[in-house]
Amino acid sequence: MAAHTPLPPNLRWGLAVFSSSLFINNKTWDSGVLASLPLQMMLYFNVYYFPVWCLAEGMMLQLKYHLLPWHYQFLLVTAFLILSLAEGSRLYLGYVGNLQEKVPELAGFLLLSFLIQLPLLLFLLTDSHVIRLPLEMAVHSLFLAFLVAEIVAAFLALKTMTKQLAAQFNLRQFKEGSRGRPGQGDTAGQAAEEG
Repeated sequence: MAAHTPLPPNLRWGLAVFSSSLFINNKTWDSGVLASLPLQMMLYFNVYYFPVWCLAEGMMLQLKYHLLPWHYQFLLVTAFLILSLAEGSRLYLGYVGNLQEKVPELAGFLLLSFLIQLPLLLFLLTDSHVIRLPLEMAVHSLFLAFLVAEIVAAFLALKTMTKQLAAQFNLRQFKEGSRGRPGQGDTAGQAAEEG
């Protein structure tokens, strides 16, 4: 049962609109939510998995470091540092791009995933000269599974968001165009009446 409020309906509606615009930053109020729940779930679990991967990879790298030739020592340390630094920014861009429905951030997340993380992780998993330890294979395989699933989910979310933004843009252009037409029609009608 709803409680009776002493506020008039117009004032109550105005306050509701004002408070929602002030406290809720939801750009898709009229169009629905575009954020991808599967992508968000994978990002959430990846945030907790990333420190575990970092710790395990750091320990495995320390164990096999002296057994590798100097150029592989350099390659593995560089790959570890790039993966670690890129993963932090990648996860941040994924969160912002998905939750706030921002296309550039989500596109950045997708590019970092596909162009930096995926090749480096495949190098660590498939190069025959890297000494692969069982724990390392397990953590890299799980990280690769997260990465591939996130790439697919981000691609689908980005496709949905860009379609929705294009539709909103076209609708806005149509509304602006139809607003300009009556004014043009009135001037044409007035010119016909004068002539």
